[in-house]
Amino acid sequence: MSEENKAPLLAEEPVETMADYAAELEASFKRVREGDQLTGTVVSVSEDKVILDLKYYAEGIIYKENMSNDPDFILNLEIHPGDEITAEVIRTDDGEGNILLSRKMANDRQAWDKLKAMLEDRTVTTVKIAEIVKSGAVAFLEGVRGFIPASRLSAEYVEDLEEYNGKTIEVTVITADEENNKLVLSGKEPALLKMNEEKSKKIAKCQVGTVMEGTVDSIKDYGAFINLENGLSGLLHISQISTQRIKHPGVVLKEGQTVKVKIISTADNKISLSMKAVLEDEEAAEEVFDYQEEGSAFTGLSSLLKGLKF
Repeated sequence: MSEENKAPLLAEEPVETMADYAAELEASFKRVREGDQLTGTVVSVSEDKVILDLKYYAEGIIYKENMSNDPDFILNLEIHPGDEITAEVIRTDDGEGNILLSRKMANDRQAWDKLKAMLEDRTVTTVKIAEIVKSGAVAFLEGVRGFIPASRLSAEYVEDLEEYNGKTIEVTVITADEENNKLVLSGKEPALLKMNEEKSKKIAKCQVGTVMEGTVDSIKDYGAFINLENGLSGLLHISQISTQRIKHPGVVLKEGQTVKVKIISTADNKISLSMKAVLEDEEAAEEVFDYQEEGSAFTGLSSLLKGLKF
């Protein structure tokens, strides 16, 4: 037989072994019970349910109401094919051969651990205000309903709570009580932190020796707090109010009064002010002015006498 007439040799087909079916065999022996937590890959998403591939003989189904505690959660916008989801078994058979799951229940078990860690670490995170209720607001964090007291919505007093409805703010966890299902959040700490950071940046730009105008905000026994034209506030100590000794700041100052002050210190991120330094500078300037005027008059008289003969 010529080389041309020889039949081509057929490639040997791979021999299947038990190892090729290891995953399928393991899945067939796996027994699923209610309360188990299973992880699967999202196969499809609709408006009302998610179907998961559990690597099991049955698929998993999570209905929208079992997905999240957040009323604003939109299933087909937040979940996508290929996502991995861990959920808890509610029923091993939904009547159609599928395993009914709840991510909400699984999340609730994990959420409190995360919330307790956030409380301990003082973690700053963002939440969206879901609704305004009596004496505060409601927001969801890790799928858990949290309460924000009105006094802790912001660094400052909030007169109209409705202004915060639907707003996204930064918060910290201040109470995470799993046993009583109580989660309390606060927007005050992050807001104060941000205010202090901005204040530090402004103070860093302030130069000792700068003179500016300010308004007396409040008067204390030890001095007065002045609101400066750059938006910052500084302390005018009683010893820096006048060049003369005074018994109380109210002798010289009153709230709302406009004053001229000099920055004499920015140590420890606090602004110290002085009216006395401004007065002393002005007095020194007047003395120099008087001296120059007198010197000028003397020189003028000399030049006049210089041209006269006696």
